[in-house]
Amino acid sequence: MSERRVIVVGYDAAELLDIACVTTTLVMANTQGAAPPYHVRMVTPGGHPIVCGTGLTLQAQEALERVTGPLDTLIVSGGIGHRAAAGNRLIVAHVRRLARESRRVASVCTGADVLASAGLLDGRRATTHWQWADALAARHPGVTVDPGPIFVRDGNTYTAAGVTSALDLTLSFVEDDHGAEVARKVAQHLVTYLQRPGNQAQMSMYTATPPSDNALVRQIVDHVTGNLDADLASSTLAAGAGVSERHLTRLFLRHLGQTPARFVRRARTEGAAHLLASTSLPMSAVANRCGFGTTETLRQAFVDRYGIPPSRYRSTASTTRSGPAVPARHPGGQEPSGDVSSRASRRA
Repeated sequence: MSERRVIVVGYDAAELLDIACVTTTLVMANTQGAAPPYHVRMVTPGGHPIVCGTGLTLQAQEALERVTGPLDTLIVSGGIGHRAAAGNRLIVAHVRRLARESRRVASVCTGADVLASAGLLDGRRATTHWQWADALAARHPGVTVDPGPIFVRDGNTYTAAGVTSALDLTLSFVEDDHGAEVARKVAQHLVTYLQRPGNQAQMSMYTATPPSDNALVRQIVDHVTGNLDADLASSTLAAGAGVSERHLTRLFLRHLGQTPARFVRRARTEGAAHLLASTSLPMSAVANRCGFGTTETLRQAFVDRYGIPPSRYRSTASTTRSGPAVPARHPGGQEPSGDVSSRASRRA
């Protein structure tokens, strides 16, 4: 095989980032030693230029109808125009045809709607952007839609959650095709924060909408995320807030949909994931800084949250494998409040 032919399908009102994350990553892989190299083409119906959802016009390199196999990878982009694309018989028919001639088939974000309309996701597990997951499941009951992961593989078919998850998906292709070292070099050149494993959640508490307009809940959430190694028992949090433990639980259930204890466990686990990916701290230090106390407690929480042990997560997601440790920071991007960092440093 002299090259890996990759076709990215675009259409009017497609999301530019869905396309660019794929094409840039693969072309970058060529500069980092991918052999055989990727030959990437962006195709559209009729080969016409498309107006992306952002209003920018993108030139096609080829007409969708004229593409023939065999192909290495077929990728359908998402975007606000996905419903029209999924209802376009020409697009759906040619995606179905090309899928039969492709080693690997994928979609980004709402591009899953096009794959589903082509019958390519029937009987499969798939994901899409969390905002569109319910609609995809309702329109295509034969598809098992999982809104949680950032990308899902089922056989030779891959679906990514949306927008920048296209970067994670494409980096996973590079690693599968050319090894972890090439993928790591590409990630470094793209200055991506980390290469996330597919089962990482789309939404974390650090990227989700602020939990509520309740001042007391906000205050406790800020305290928890800024002081992961402190005493965060529900009774302690309630006492610090001047309310009963029962009232605190009611507030958390009403505004966050979970108990204080579950929120604390999730905060600590996501904080540990951040440190594992961005630092070279020993596992025991990560456990201490995030309030787990022991590495076994950390391991149990990690398996419950991510389905893999922390050591596996670090080997997959770490951005520090070829360099010195990155100074630890609070997962929300700010230094912990008070003297938490100094206490943690002394323990580590």
